[in-house]
Amino acid sequence: MARVHPAVCFGYFCVVILLTVFQSHPFCLGISLIGAISYLGTLRTERLGQTLFWLLPTTLAAALINPAFNHRGATILGYLPGGNPLTLESILYGLAAASMLAALLLWSLCYRRVMTAEKFIFLFGRVAPSLSLLFSVAMAFVPRFAARMGEVARARRGLCGGESKGTLADRAKEGLKVLSATVTWALEGAIITADSMKSRGYGLPGRTAFALYRFDRRDGALLALVLGLSAYVAVGMSAGIMRFVWFPAVKGNTLSLYGGSVYGAYLALCLLPAVLEGRERRLWKRLQSKI
Repeated sequence: MARVHPAVCFGYFCVVILLTVFQSHPFCLGISLIGAISYLGTLRTERLGQTLFWLLPTTLAAALINPAFNHRGATILGYLPGGNPLTLESILYGLAAASMLAALLLWSLCYRRVMTAEKFIFLFGRVAPSLSLLFSVAMAFVPRFAARMGEVARARRGLCGGESKGTLADRAKEGLKVLSATVTWALEGAIITADSMKSRGYGLPGRTAFALYRFDRRDGALLALVLGLSAYVAVGMSAGIMRFVWFPAVKGNTLSLYGGSVYGAYLALCLLPAVLEGRERRLWKRLQSKI
């Protein structure tokens, strides 16, 4: 996916994220979650376990919070200290909402890894130059800010012990100094970036930009496949195949032959980038073995 045309890549992530948001069937949520984990595993194999380690407690917390505020459902399991009922449907719905949140976070990580700022500016630089530049800078700001804060903290720790010495108040003051230095760096960097882009004529009418992206036949075939699978899934959703009711009782449509084909198309759509990435890696290993 990183090698295809940015328009195809951006369109794929938009379709997958929208399909994940606008349906709550447990099968579809599981498929989306499996596809996101598979693709992220091919992109960040060495950090997949670390990502899932911090993602699991976050999603579990979201699942546990829902029954404390949502008391709908026909199956009452007990009563909370405040007297509100604890229902099975609210627990299951909380798990579904947590799965949706986890899938969205994982797809967002995949998007950030594949859709670079250069690709985003290539797509929207002429339509909305200021907005595209602001969005691309914001996407890259958080990891750079965290990395620079770590550098400042390590430098101060090497010079004067940093936050590892003194009382809690002293460590808090040291942390504020690190944050202040990092924020100052970020503001200076923003000014330099703005001046640099202005001097290059960014956003002026008639400005041209060099890009290596060309829409070839492979991009066209992949775009046709994505649009075909997405349209098939969308037709299935409009026909009620993926309809699922959580309240007052959990109820979904029975699985039919057509419904199975819709779920299969959705599975193929979500696993498409992982399959492409795995194919490229196998091809690369085979070529390396022939050297």
